[in-house]
Amino acid sequence: MAKNTQAVTKAAGIVLVVAGIGIAYWGYQISGSVGSQLHQAFSGSHSNEVMIRYIAGAASFAVGLFLFLKR
Repeated sequence: MAKNTQAVTKAAGIVLVVAGIGIAYWGYQISGSVGSQLHQAFSGSHSNEVMIRYIAGAASFAVGLFLFLKR
């Protein structure tokens, strides 16, 4: 039973790593939009939409990597 649980944990880790990369890439795509570039030009920082996706992607990636490398 323990081996099955460990396999599920590793699979969930892989899914979270891939999802984290995808979410961060989605944020990168949004940062190239006209509205986001205008916001960055006037405020000097990325929009909230972009930052939320960057942070969510990084958190998902970190948790997934932890689960995948956990023994």
